Amino acid sequence: MRRYRFFIFPCAMVLLLSVFSFPGGCKESVNKLFQINQIHPLMDSIRFSEEIKFCGIRINHDDPEIRQRLEKQVLLAVHNRPQVILWMKRSARYFPHIEKILNQENMPLDLKYVPVVESGLRPHSGSSKGAVGFWQFLKDTGQRYGLRIDGNIDERRNIFKSTLAACYYLKKLNVEFDSYLLALSAYNMGEFGLNTEIEAQENRDFFSLYLPLETQQYVFKIIAAKMILENPEKYGFLLKPSDLYPEFRFSKINFNLNTKIPLLLVAQAATIPFKTVKDMNPEIRGYHLDSGKVTLLIPEGKEKGFKERFALLHSEWPKKYQVKIHVVKPGESLTRIAKQYNMPLITLLRLNKFSFKKVIHPGDRLQVR
Repeated sequence: MRRYRFFIFPCAMVLLLSVFSFPGGCKESVNKLFQINQIHPLMDSIRFSEEIKFCGIRINHDDPEIRQRLEKQVLLAVHNRPQVILWMKRSARYFPHIEKILNQENMPLDLKYVPVVESGLRPHSGSSKGAVGFWQFLKDTGQRYGLRIDGNIDERRNIFKSTLAACYYLKKLNVEFDSYLLALSAYNMGEFGLNTEIEAQENRDFFSLYLPLETQQYVFKIIAAKMILENPEKYGFLLKPSDLYPEFRFSKINFNLNTKIPLLLVAQAATIPFKTVKDMNPEIRGYHLDSGKVTLLIPEGKEKGFKERFALLHSEWPKKYQVKIHVVKPGESLTRIAKQYNMPLITLLRLNKFSFKKVIHPGDRLQVR
């Protein structure tokens, strides 16, 4: 009870102070208090007066059922103000690149709002179902549309390659279903599932199809994201240009490697932290670059002198990072082997792609330095 008294007393005091601070008596004062705290701006956000279109398709908000579904997603999005602010800030960083690819592929620019809802424009976003990256591709689907996904590289996290793959996929779905709203439904629930519902209901109109609730909400979430990000002031988001993240700018470095090399060499040659290389190339999963042709992104201007610095570091690398092979003997442990070669245990684990729980056996061959 003591906790409740502590809470109620300040609230009562606020109400009493509010009453005495307004002229005209208690009733008028209370009315003014409620007027101050009313949710009129929130209601304004769902008073749709203008025509709403998505990918050229009119969203008939005069239809009560459609309006209800749209209102729900707009209200939920606007309520989560930190999320919308981050949408706006990240969109300034990535939208120019997404729009360029959509234009090249003759795709509607409205599709740029799909990765906003899918991942919040975060490269490392993942789902419980195994979807990863900006456009939340499952592994099989990503590979089917040209993305490399393995233990070393996961191009679902690459904004350029994943956006291009999404264009190929959505273009194919739009041809199959003849509607971008249905294409997005299939993107969410799968082509087989959507075709099953279309056949069972003998209906190809998105708005009157009974689909899984997640899919129904998904499409309206994307429409709501478009409405808010295209006119943020209407929804109370007043960000200045200086509040937005700068556009993602970079220089490209091309490699043709005969063997894998530590990613640290790239960071050192570019005179940037290792973290910057990883952040700008989120598709790289480990600490090394594979052999073959590789393109990396580094900050603009850091390409100057890179080739010469990299050549020098690369020539010194075999001596500094020379790898030897240790054959495990009976009674040896990872800790003992690391100590024998005067190397940190974590380095030994990383070099061999082991976890701390790894069990070794006599005869195993380990890489050491």
